[in-house]
Amino acid sequence: MKAIILAAGIGSRIKPMTNNCPKSLLQIGDFTILEMMLSHIQDCGINEVIFVLGYLEEKIKEYVKNNFRSLKAYFVTNDKYAETNTAYSLMLAMDLSKDSNIVKFDADVVFDRKILERLIKCEYANCLCIDKDINLDAEEIKVVINDQNKVLKVSKTVNPKDAIGESIGIEKMDGETAQLLFSELEIMMEDKSNYQKYYEDAYERLINKNVSFYALDISGLQWVEIDTKEDFFTAEKIFTNKVLSPF
Repeated sequence: MKAIILAAGIGSRIKPMTNNCPKSLLQIGDFTILEMMLSHIQDCGINEVIFVLGYLEEKIKEYVKNNFRSLKAYFVTNDKYAETNTAYSLMLAMDLSKDSNIVKFDADVVFDRKILERLIKCEYANCLCIDKDINLDAEEIKVVINDQNKVLKVSKTVNPKDAIGESIGIEKMDGETAQLLFSELEIMMEDKSNYQKYYEDAYERLINKNVSFYALDISGLQWVEIDTKEDFFTAEKIFTNKVLSPF
C-alpha cells in the first residue's frame, strides 16, 4: 500500500499565513500538519508516500528529506498548480502508484490516527471516510449513500438534505480501482475545461460506471480540514496539548 498526499495548492484562503510557507508546513502546537500526517501514515505501516507538489515545493521536499529519512518518498510536480485543481494533481500520481493499493490524503487535513487505523482495517476495498456528525452547507464535499452503504454521489453540489455526511479527504482504493481512477482522470484532463474539477468528480464518473465505493463512518473522531484561519484556530484548540497526541 502506498499513500498519496496532494500538496500542490497555494492555500489562498488562509493567506498571509501561506505567503512563505506551504499550508502543510503550518504548525499546530508543536507539530506541522505534514509531520502529524506522515507520523500517522508510518505508524499504520505505510512507508511509501507519493507527494504531488506545486506551490513552494522545494520547502516540502527539504522538510520531508530532513525529518523523515526512513520514508520512501516520491515527488511529482504539478507545474500547472495555479490553474488546476485536485483532479489534475491526483492524475499526476499515476505512474508512481503503479498497481499498488492506495490511501489518498488532502495535505491540509489534521486528524486522529484512529481514523487511518479504522480505514486500513475496514472490510471495504474502496471507501471514503465520512463524518455524519457535522453541519453541511455549500462548501462541504457531501456524500449520498444507499441502504447498502454504497456511495451514490460525492460533491459540493449535493443537496445537504440528501447527504449522510461530509467526506473528509481521506480515501482508500485497491490497485484495480486506482488504475481505473487514473484512467478516468486522464480522460477528464484531455479537456482543459476540466482543469478546475475536484477528484470527487472522477469518483462519481466511476460510480456511474458501476465501480463501488463505500462510506466508512468516522463520526466522533477528531479531524479538521484547514481551509481558513478559523479552521486553523479550531485545529489548534483540538490538537494542541491533548492526550490525543500525534505520536
